[in-house]
Amino acid sequence: MSESLATRIEEVLRPVIGIVLATVSVDVEVKRIGKTPDTIEIEDLPVIADNLVEALRLVVGSAMAEAAGCRVREIG
Repeated sequence: MSESLATRIEEVLRPVIGIVLATVSVDVEVKRIGKTPDTIEIEDLPVIADNLVEALRLVVGSAMAEAAGCRVREIG
């Protein structure tokens, strides 16, 4: 795989919350599940997506948060 999963998640989030918040969000969510951006696996995507939806709801609203979560799940 040429791009890491963390980078691909960030690419999904950037249009929604910007570059800096996308990077921070990925770092926080992978730490929440006890991993690093380099060690996440496809199997981790559903949990990361669910956590991101919860966090993003406060920032961008439910519809955009759910859409971003769906796109993260689809990466795998």
